[in-house]
Amino acid sequence: MTMPDALLSIQILPRTRGGEDVIPLVDKAIAVIAESGVKYRVGPLETTMEGRLPELLDIVRRMNEKMIAAGCQSVISQVKILHDPAGVSMAKLTEKYD
Repeated sequence: MTMPDALLSIQILPRTRGGEDVIPLVDKAIAVIAESGVKYRVGPLETTMEGRLPELLDIVRRMNEKMIAAGCQSVISQVKILHDPAGVSMAKLTEKYD
């Protein structure tokens, strides 16, 4: 197993046609992450994933595609990335708070 080289945090904002509640759609987006098998942590405003950068970016693509397939007019994905080829982990960055 290769060491994670990236953390990617995403807040996905699906735009619905009739102003419906977006929480069920956000749940579908998080399900895409869960199905991928990467380590992740859901926060109140964003979800952070840990893995290899190309894999994480592909998950973002699949999340956006899932929103469009679910009937959203458009999707905004606000993304933050920490990329460190030497390795990075959520646990290391948050250990003093956990």
